[in-house]
Amino acid sequence: MAAIAERVRQMAEEIVAREGGYVNDPDDPGGATKYGVTIHTMRRLGLDLTGDGRIDAEDVRKITRTHAVEIFLQHYYVKPRIAELPEALHETVFDMYVNAGANAVKILQRLLNDMGEAASVDGVIGPQTIASAKAAAAKAPSHIVDAYGIARRNYYFGIADRRPASRKYARTRAGGKGGWIKRAEEFISPRYHLSEAEFDARVAAWG
Repeated sequence: MAAIAERVRQMAEEIVAREGGYVNDPDDPGGATKYGVTIHTMRRLGLDLTGDGRIDAEDVRKITRTHAVEIFLQHYYVKPRIAELPEALHETVFDMYVNAGANAVKILQRLLNDMGEAASVDGVIGPQTIASAKAAAAKAPSHIVDAYGIARRNYYFGIADRRPASRKYARTRAGGKGGWIKRAEEFISPRYHLSEAEFDARVAAWG
């Protein structure tokens, strides 16, 4: 168990590094964020780090890397039961859960349905989702992680299709792949990465 715990902690530390420092982008529904911990998460957990009786951007600024890692381990890995999914899915689902909350699980549940395994799309990892994920992983051990990563990428594209203000997260000002797409492709085998031409074609309708 010690080795597994260390592996999971390393995943959390990598997520913190991937998320970066303090930002408060008005176009980001997450609001003030540091190391991936949003002000909404802090309010939900009651984290008044300044001790002034309210939770605002100043509390977000006080979050440390160590604190962020512990929040992710407890509330984005252990509590949602990601550890009970097939091991191959741990890292990518954990990363997506930090980024998108229960939508990370809904993406998996839709994928499981597409693979012929029953799963209610409710964003909750319960016995049915766990059993279906294990069955799907056994059926396609070499493909399920790529399939989930591609579904993640499609999720990001879908948000950008519907919400023009979010397109800057999917496409850079120079027209290349934005942070969302690069993040999804970190968990996809290189052979399934979009080429520059494929990416350009996918986002062409954005103007």
